[in-house]
Amino acid sequence: LLESTYGDRDHRSLADTLDEFRQALQAASRSGGNVLIPSFAVGRTQDILYWLGRFHRDGELPQQRVFVDSPMAIEASEIYASHAGLFNHDDPEFNRAIEHGWQAWLPILSYSRSTEDSMALNQVQGAVIIAGSGMCTGGRIRHHLKYNLWRRDTHVIISGFQPRGTLGRRLVDGVRRLSILGSEVAVRATIHTLGGFSAHAGQDELVHWALGMRDTHPRVYLVHGEVEAMEALQGRLRQEQMRVEMAEPGSRIAI
Repeated sequence: LLESTYGDRDHRSLADTLDEFRQALQAASRSGGNVLIPSFAVGRTQDILYWLGRFHRDGELPQQRVFVDSPMAIEASEIYASHAGLFNHDDPEFNRAIEHGWQAWLPILSYSRSTEDSMALNQVQGAVIIAGSGMCTGGRIRHHLKYNLWRRDTHVIISGFQPRGTLGRRLVDGVRRLSILGSEVAVRATIHTLGGFSAHAGQDELVHWALGMRDTHPRVYLVHGEVEAMEALQGRLRQEQMRVEMAEPGSRIAI
């Protein structure tokens, strides 16, 4: 079984992704609006906090306030910090700081634990707000989108895959009006899509991984992808003389 989330494309390099991240933050600072980052609670939020801390320490983060507004993400972040010894050691400055918690790495970070803390962010401008869910299908991010999408100075940074049918996908596709929490909201905010943070492999990586087993003549079944992505990956692997099929819902395969 081979996943195919990004079977039809490759990711931008991390360097290009970080450049776009910086540019989005700088554009939001110039306009004075908030930066909303829908984020998965485990893994993605911590990646974003790492890079915001790196930008802050390097003088590249114009915003002066960062909020994590997700009880699950807050708890997960604290668990990460409590196991600081397990991090890679390619950034010694981070390793030293994280032993004392995320605020030691990013001093302008605040946690919005309660509902009241979250609601208070409706009055905030010029901040970075990280909230779940990552696909905007639930969680506190929907409230922030409701109160900020209609503002031209708002910037929304999409850092993860957005499947069809999700609110996040509609934002990526450029919809101009949305129904959120019972209200019709005009979308005047600028939407940025960062591909380089994804934990899913791009097409070249998927092909490279599959070719490592080519000598065993496997039967490859593609799963976890939209039809276009699966078809593209299937075609690419068949060019390499591999036997590839697209798994379908409800199908049974004898192994």
